[in-house]
Amino acid sequence: MLLAKVTGNVVATQKNSYLKGHKLLIIQRIDLDGNLIGNKDVIALDFVDSGIGDTVLVVQEGAAVKQLLGHRKAPVHSVIVAVVDQIEIKK
Repeated sequence: MLLAKVTGNVVATQKNSYLKGHKLLIIQRIDLDGNLIGNKDVIALDFVDSGIGDTVLVVQEGAAVKQLLGHRKAPVHSVIVAVVDQIEIKK
């Protein structure tokens, strides 16, 4: 799992039939302080109705994607599974 910030939307009038009805968002990985890490954008399938500016938890693992979708037929690598409200680190 990784922390990311939602930075944009993807609008596709034509897409794989297994992706119909699912929202696609652009995310970028962040550190625990909310700072962007690198400059690599990733497109993720949204399962929790997140939006631009939200801090989210993302899974990038085939078995988790299969469990969420209920099949392996969709061409999906990254899935948003939670919106993070707060991060607390005790030292």
